Amino acid sequence: MKIAVVGTGYVGLVSGTCFAETGNQVTCIDIDINKVNKLSNGEITIYEPGLEKIFLRNTKEGRLKFTTSLEEGIKDAKIIFLALPTPPGADGSADLKYVLGVAKQLGTILKDGDYKVIVDKSTVPVGTADKVRKAIIEASNNTLVCGDDGQFEVVSNPEFLREGVAVDDFMKPDRVVIGANSEKAKKVMGDLYAPFVRQGNPIIFMDEKSAELTKYAANSFLATKISFMNEIAQLCERLDANVDMVRKGIGSDDRIGKRFLFPGIGYGGSCFPKDVQALIMSSDEVGYDFKILKAVEDVNEKQKLHLMPKINKYFKGDLQGKHFALWGLAFKPNTDDIREAPALYVIDALTAAGATVTAFDPEAMSNIKNQIGDKINYASNQYEALQNADALIIATEWNEFRTPEFDKIESALKNKTIFDGRNLFDVEEMKEKGYHYASIGR
Repeated sequence: MKIAVVGTGYVGLVSGTCFAETGNQVTCIDIDINKVNKLSNGEITIYEPGLEKIFLRNTKEGRLKFTTSLEEGIKDAKIIFLALPTPPGADGSADLKYVLGVAKQLGTILKDGDYKVIVDKSTVPVGTADKVRKAIIEASNNTLVCGDDGQFEVVSNPEFLREGVAVDDFMKPDRVVIGANSEKAKKVMGDLYAPFVRQGNPIIFMDEKSAELTKYAANSFLATKISFMNEIAQLCERLDANVDMVRKGIGSDDRIGKRFLFPGIGYGGSCFPKDVQALIMSSDEVGYDFKILKAVEDVNEKQKLHLMPKINKYFKGDLQGKHFALWGLAFKPNTDDIREAPALYVIDALTAAGATVTAFDPEAMSNIKNQIGDKINYASNQYEALQNADALIIATEWNEFRTPEFDKIESALKNKTIFDGRNLFDVEEMKEKGYHYASIGR
């Protein structure tokens, strides 16, 4: 099948590469000529474990191509995926200018008798499929017809990719959600996804609005689980309980499940913060006060700075001239994504108090440099970051941080002091080693 993917960001590049991996001919389209040139020359533009190998294989075999021309990219495609940014506006609502902008262009390009399925792959508010459909028809001066007997159909196919394991998520999805009213479009999409669900995981067909809401509901529910456990961690600290034990106690209940119950210094990334905000905004627009999600958002914002009172207390409220090592900058391990990363909030708080920071992250340092420049120092490895630091702060749970060489930590730090925002180490073991060790909910 011939496919076009408009947008080569995280979702677009992963989706396009994985579709090519199952034998489809995929053309990815982007207005950024530098990015397109890099991708065309075999240079991958995001970090995602497992992606580069199949990216190189499919570009080499000619199944994955790149262009800046929308008209050229969609010419022979039967399916056109819109994997475009939907950034939050000032009020938290999703900005659809990129999605609707491309929809209008499609309205001037699509031709009579050339049936195409146009797929909203981006996370978009309820009703976006209708807006895309309307934008295409209006841009064609009402010459195009939507539906089984027309030139195109618009469907919703939200992505459920976790950064760090996105390739596995795409190739072996728990489920595929497709919002479509057209039987013809359902058949096309079902054929496309058949190779990905051979083990029996479902393709769930529904109407477009339900599909659009499903994505927001899923991410908002997971964000709620995280914030709930962070609230339990707060309570554990006040009641002298251990959140690790509570987590195990409730996670063994299959009605609750073990995942997304790890406390920490808040969630970040491109999805959870944006999607929670957008669902709150959508609720407000229809006159519903979504109290739970507003609390989730409030808890998460405060949780990002949960370590700061512990740090201030240890240093008796005076951080002026203190120097900190920071392990982890990405919002989660196995990605270089720093959007809404808790580390950024910690850096701002420390530097505002007169402290200095040297950081290390296996993948995210170049992105941090591009965003904040020389506001902090950067180390070439995790141990170099420790030199002459008054304390170590851990903000991201990279695997290489889990079993460090403690003798190197001790020899580099001025004090055996660690503030752990991800609960990497055992509390009793750290006590035996003589550390002042502050973690979350323990």
